[in-house]
Amino acid sequence: MSQVSDRPSMIDLFAGCGGMTVGFHNEGFRPILAVEWDRAAASTYAANFGKEHTHCRDIETFEDDEIPPADVIIGGPPCQGFSNLGSKSVDDPRNKLWKQYLRFVTIARPQVFVIENVERFSRTSEFQLLLEEAEHGILKDYDLTHKVLLAADYGVPQRRPRTIVIGSRVGEIPLPEPTHAKVPTAKRKPWRTVRDAIGWVDWYPTTTELPEKHTTYFEQSIRGEFRGTEIHFGRQPTPMSLERYDHVPPGGGRFDLPDHLLSRCWREKKTGTTDVMGRMRWDAPSLTIRTEFFKPEKGQYLHPQWELDRPDRRVNRVITHYEASLLQDFPKDYQWCGSKTEIAKQIGNAVPSGLAAAIAKHIKGRLS
Repeated sequence: MSQVSDRPSMIDLFAGCGGMTVGFHNEGFRPILAVEWDRAAASTYAANFGKEHTHCRDIETFEDDEIPPADVIIGGPPCQGFSNLGSKSVDDPRNKLWKQYLRFVTIARPQVFVIENVERFSRTSEFQLLLEEAEHGILKDYDLTHKVLLAADYGVPQRRPRTIVIGSRVGEIPLPEPTHAKVPTAKRKPWRTVRDAIGWVDWYPTTTELPEKHTTYFEQSIRGEFRGTEIHFGRQPTPMSLERYDHVPPGGGRFDLPDHLLSRCWREKKTGTTDVMGRMRWDAPSLTIRTEFFKPEKGQYLHPQWELDRPDRRVNRVITHYEASLLQDFPKDYQWCGSKTEIAKQIGNAVPSGLAAAIAKHIKGRLS
């Protein structure tokens, strides 16, 4: 085990704003190095876990002798090249960044590493190369296990599927068993819901702006730090948008709109994109929170409060940044740095901390 025997050391690569570190930290892991090139995301990470071990730089600029030994390495190499929302190009340079992750593994020699990525990562040519490295390449000392896990099955109020790869040189480690289920059993609790996550949050934000606050990270000024309800701000939708929202019941979407409120592309496209202009359900997990959750035309992001016979009890707005962060399982008082768009990107790209914590708890007992 690590020098601090009861707190295994960990490195977080492509750390983003720290969602994965939240989960591992909550299970007793000690972050000693975090690498994130995006300055706003790195600033958010540093605000919550400290500047000393946080590096805002391109991972390729790290020299081998700058990489410390660690018990565990975690991280999610950028997924946009793999994502169904991305180009799917095998030549996308972002697809190659996982090789930098492997360089850190070969030098830091962790007992265990964890890679997190989009659902279809396990069906890519890059993933096959990863498996080959484990068979007869630089990862030959590691046993690899992988599976697509649904965040809702691990106590996260969100139906977010992610590919998880665990590499271990202390014996094969299977993926953790689900702790929650849509239909609860003696061993599994019921899925956490949107109501569990944001039911207590004020329905009517009192502002549309972030506070005027600035701080300094990595020798540059940046907006923040913002905490908790400081990112609970609304938007200013058009009258037509408000009319559209008012027609959409929980679980509904663009197909609930009357013809005169349909855009031309919706009118011509009679099938598919069922979650567009969608409204969440109070008593179910949300669908995946993406980086543009503040745009209802991008998915099921309307606030779940809507009553058929009570127009006065309809909340016709998209979820706020604060609500999105809670659905992503961030702590209520997490600190954020950046602009509105930068913070939204951080939230949407993050690993839900509950999923990370389940993995952390599962592997911690396997470390020697």
